[in-house]
Amino acid sequence: MLEEVERWLDRRSWSVADRPLERILAAKRNTKVSVVLPALNEEATVGDIVAVIRRELMSEAVPLVDELVVIDSGSTDRTAEVAAAAGARVVARDAILPRIPAVPGKGEVLWRSLMVTTGDVVCFIDADLRDFSADFVSGIVGPLLTDPDVDFVKAMYDRPFGDTPGQGGRVTELVARPLLNLHWPQLAGFVQPLGGEYAARRSLLERLPFPVGYGVELGLLVDALHTVGLDALAQVDVGVRKHRHQDGLALGRMAAAIYRTAQLRLSRGHLVRPRLTQFERGEKGFEPRTHAVDTEERPPMAEIVEYARRRVA
Repeated sequence: MLEEVERWLDRRSWSVADRPLERILAAKRNTKVSVVLPALNEEATVGDIVAVIRRELMSEAVPLVDELVVIDSGSTDRTAEVAAAAGARVVARDAILPRIPAVPGKGEVLWRSLMVTTGDVVCFIDADLRDFSADFVSGIVGPLLTDPDVDFVKAMYDRPFGDTPGQGGRVTELVARPLLNLHWPQLAGFVQPLGGEYAARRSLLERLPFPVGYGVELGLLVDALHTVGLDALAQVDVGVRKHRHQDGLALGRMAAAIYRTAQLRLSRGHLVRPRLTQFERGEKGFEPRTHAVDTEERPPMAEIVEYARRRVA
């Protein structure tokens, strides 16, 4: 590990206990905080997450979060109804920036969320978390409110797989961590580089391109490093993250998208065949299934005319 990273770990890695809520609230002043949950068919969990945030971080006694928005990216279940009933403002992905046709993908939803939120600090939380703790929000928002030199904060946590404890996801350990260590060693200190819980200043997010799919977390992390430097990045230990795990085939598609995102940032070159073939057992043996790899990216939001007009207004 680079000496620079070792120093960064001491300087920019914290526990949620390092910043009590009283200290965070005292530092908040007029800073507005938005929390965004990207959601697709998450009726089983999204309501509980919204309820915890409203109860513990949006009360008169603890007014940490000013805006709580669920972006529904085309759910076919009751995600939107459950989120609204729990107290979130629900916005349909396709209703945001209708001039630009939406494409499937988590990064697409996060990018569009900048258009319908107003916070100076924007906090992203995955909508499939179980046993959700408000520490996931206060932990990663805290450094942005108490330290003006910090621009981007990721959550770190234990991530058990079933009953097996562990630190990272499978794609993190097999794809993202090797890529970061080999090509962006300054980012080798991040425990959960692909984690979906992170917060950043709007002034940074609006300057970054957003990969539309699974590569969004790696892309934002790498681009944030190049934009504001390692010392403006941080991570906070928030405990344990429990969520719904995806199957191996979905993880393969995720890995391909992440590799493509890394490749673009390494060379901005052309991938000859941005597709991934996997195999599933069918009636006649193993059958190939070929999927497109996410290659599209949205430009920095600051370049979108509707966003610029909103800011002027």
